[in-house]
This record gives sequence, structure tokens and C-alpha cells, in this order.
Amino acid sequence: MLTFAFDVGETIVRDDRYWAAWADWLDIPCHTLSALVGAVVAQGRDNADALRLLRPGIDLDAEYAAREAAGRGERVEEADLYPDVRSALTALRSAGHRVLVAGNQTRRAAELLRALDLPVDAIATSGEWGVAKPDSAFFTRLIHFAGATPDRIVYVGDHPANDIAPAQAAGLRTAHIRRGPWGHLWADEPAAAAADWRIDTLTELATLAR
Repeated sequence: MLTFAFDVGETIVRDDRYWAAWADWLDIPCHTLSALVGAVVAQGRDNADALRLLRPGIDLDAEYAAREAAGRGERVEEADLYPDVRSALTALRSAGHRVLVAGNQTRRAAELLRALDLPVDAIATSGEWGVAKPDSAFFTRLIHFAGATPDRIVYVGDHPANDIAPAQAAGLRTAHIRRGPWGHLWADEPAAAAADWRIDTLTELATLAR
């Protein structure tokens, strides 16, 4: 049996609320921020650069803390999950596979994800580990977290450069999902094409892993 480890943003959770909350906090049109997110993604830049373009010199850590203090901080709710998440994760566990969630998210996001009582064995985030993708140390930590050899771990993600390429470099198997702006825009990049599996829905994994 395998261990499946899932990225968070645009793999199991939609980013709609995340960006809408930032637009609301900065008092800018949501469409403007969405367009800029798309633009920086197309340029291969950090998606947070969209916020920096709108507010040059912004201290994102300070703004994040201010949002939390104002009661307008992070939220992850059932409606933020992609529709196939619970059924796909349940199917994998029913087939005897171990299921983990590990992505570039804050400590708070980890708490919110755990509160959803997802059908997974464990959840961890880069905020808890102190290291983020695509750093190879993230995947070293993930291997220890999984308690399995790299070749028995499948990392599932939408971002070829952050998810697929570094996971493969660490010896993991990979599944690239065409989902969200990164998953679609970079679907034909060599890193995405090199994934062990290329999928459009998470429900495909249960069949592919047989």
C-alpha cells in the first residue's frame, strides 16, 4: 500500500476565500486582485506579488497579524473544499492507503483543516515545520512524517515547480492535478509532464493506485 500526501491550496481547498479576504481587507476590487494573481502566476512569480503590486512596500506578516487581531483572519470551511475531496480521501483509506495533508500553509490553517475532521491520518503545514516548498527540506520532513520510504509516497499537487519537481527530486512518486491557475497554466510544462500520474479529479487516484 501507498501513502498519499496532499498539497492544500488548489488541490483540496479552493483559494477563492483566501484572495477575497485579502481584497476585502485592502479595500480593492476582488476582480483586480484576481487578475493580478493570474498575471504573476503567468510570469512564474510568487502569487503574493499580486498584493505587493497593489500595495508596494506592504508587510504581509504584519497585515496578516492585523487581520487576525481584527477578527478577519484565516478561515477554512467545508464550502472551501473541492467537491471530490471527502469521497476521494475516503476511497483511498478504504483501499488501505495512508492519507496525509502537507502543504505551504500557516499554523492557523493547520488548526482549521484539523477542525474539518477530514478522512486523513494526519495534517501538517510549512508553518508548523518551519520550512516551505519547494525547499528539499520540506520533502525530507514529509518523508519522516509519512514514516515510509520515498518510493511508497505519492505527493499530489497542482503546482509543477513547487509540488511535482521537488517531490520527484526527493524520490517521491507524484500526481499532478489540473486544478486552479497553476495546475491549468503550467499543465504542459516538463515538470508536470514528468509526473507519474496526471489527473483532473482526485477521485481518479483510487483507480490508478490499484
